[in-house]
Amino acid sequence: MQHGFIKVAAITPKIKVADPYYNAEAICAGIDEAEQAGAKIMVFPELCLTGYTCQDLFLQETLLEAAKDALRQVIAHSDGVDALIFVGLPLEKDHKLYNVAAVINCGELMGFVPKTSLPMYGEFYEGRHFEPGNRTPVTMLFDDAEVPFGTDILFESDAIAGLSVAAEICEDVWAPDPPSTRHALAGATVIVNLSASNETVCKDEYRQMLIRATSARLVCGYIYCSAGDGESTQDLVFGGHNLIAENGSLLAQAERFQNETTYADLDIHRIRMERRRMTTYAVDKEPAYMVVPVALIRQETLLARSFGKTPFVPVGQAEREKRCEDILSIQANGLKKRYEHTGCQTAVIGLSGGLDSTLALLVTVRAFDLLTMSHENIIAVTMPCFGTTDRTYDNACKLAKTLGVALRKVDIKASVTQHFSDIGHDMEQHDVTYENGQARERTQVLMDIANQTGGLVIGTGDMSELALGWATYNGDHMSMYGVNASVPKTLVRHLVQFYADTCGDEQLRNVLLDVLDTPVSPELLPPENGTISQKTEDLVGPYELHDFFLYYMLRCGFAPDKIYRLALQTFAGCYDEETILKWLTTFYKRFFAQHFKRSCLPDGPKVGSVAVSPRGDLRMPSDACARIWLARLEEL
Repeated sequence: MQHGFIKVAAITPKIKVADPYYNAEAICAGIDEAEQAGAKIMVFPELCLTGYTCQDLFLQETLLEAAKDALRQVIAHSDGVDALIFVGLPLEKDHKLYNVAAVINCGELMGFVPKTSLPMYGEFYEGRHFEPGNRTPVTMLFDDAEVPFGTDILFESDAIAGLSVAAEICEDVWAPDPPSTRHALAGATVIVNLSASNETVCKDEYRQMLIRATSARLVCGYIYCSAGDGESTQDLVFGGHNLIAENGSLLAQAERFQNETTYADLDIHRIRMERRRMTTYAVDKEPAYMVVPVALIRQETLLARSFGKTPFVPVGQAEREKRCEDILSIQANGLKKRYEHTGCQTAVIGLSGGLDSTLALLVTVRAFDLLTMSHENIIAVTMPCFGTTDRTYDNACKLAKTLGVALRKVDIKASVTQHFSDIGHDMEQHDVTYENGQARERTQVLMDIANQTGGLVIGTGDMSELALGWATYNGDHMSMYGVNASVPKTLVRHLVQFYADTCGDEQLRNVLLDVLDTPVSPELLPPENGTISQKTEDLVGPYELHDFFLYYMLRCGFAPDKIYRLALQTFAGCYDEETILKWLTTFYKRFFAQHFKRSCLPDGPKVGSVAVSPRGDLRMPSDACARIWLARLEEL
């Protein structure tokens, strides 16, 4: 349970209709299997002790008494099992019958949660047998012990900060105002659903959509366990379609008709962070809610959950292509609005032949197409200096030609040399002054050309560079509109690749592919044997690592040691522990120390769920101290 993770299970045993003793044995076997897998929350289907399809047999005292005996059997079996267990059964209370979830923990019965929405449409006749449950908890006697009975109960454990579990049953979640809504607003971070949802054509798609949407709307973990093989097939078939979702993401689902046990690792800390971030999420523990403490042992969860190496980049090709098209459209439309507002007629871009300036040029071309303005009004400026290589220079020229934009060459060697002479800097001293002097001269050239032509300087820097402060202050850091400001480096590559694949121009495609194959570099140091000598990732670290760190720090609010743990798992075989820790430490140091550059960031469009604009997503002081973050890394 370290770092907020808890393993959960949705268990669909193969039962026999109206045989509670057999079903209890199957449930106990399921508990044993899930315990071996490390599950701490176990959910069984609706009415699984008897079977959902007993129909009028639910009115038979023989069945009801056997169900209670079977429940006692499961409770006794759970003694010593470190888990919170939900089992469905019919239960008589005050001469009425209820469809309930029995909640069990370490050999004790902790409560009964009744179903409130009883379907009486289509194939369902639950109102014939059951009564809707009460919200406000009351107590009832079960084996001479007083047990809470009601829907508004939270089962909480201090094994994980913020772990609070509530239950609803099948149709409850399909209703317009499900109990899960008030459960979540009362503080529940995990909702369990004991279900017996039969299969009809396409119902599985709707069911999945419903559970994902519920977990997204309520910002919670949702465990949905459905009845399967063993239920009567007289008129219906049940598929055991178990689903586990978290905040809109489907973590796991069962293959239907297999009676599978489905496992997933919920992240309670992530859920809490999302709720803290959403100011419209008004958690309010109602006085009527009863909180029942449950015992769980605090221990590390062995993660089966995976985390993608590139969290900003969708895995599937179709989704990735749609993401790229959406981002290019957002970037281009943002720039289009800026031109409509300012009335400027030209765009000025420093075109280096690298990835970022290439993307900025492609976006500007798209924006000018939307404005029905000539590509000739886009001025691509190449400014060779001490570190420029033939490869990047040639690619810049080819890009300008194939896209039909104006190309200007401004060799800045003489002006930079004069500047170094003016300030008394030794040309052989290749330090930060040597590098930044070139970057600032380039920005001055671009700004002045924009003034000459009545245009805007289009910024090329990306979000990964801004996060690390890998930009020259008042150099490439500055522009009049930064189209790439919220695009991470790992996504820049895919955007350029997408453009290459869809442009329909073989010559342009070939140039873009060569740009993609060029090492990332600011080209501020002299080349070695005509090739790039200064590679960014050798200096600040791999961008795939930094984008991973950035996403889980800003989007998820994870602590440094948690990010380190996930990175070790995700990049196993790619980077060793020492390398990951080195670059993670670098990331935190640079992120905090370089925020002053982001505080005066030019305007630019937000394209995704993470951005570093001081006017949008990231409000932090430029002199914030990184000590407590770095201290957690020093403890590793």
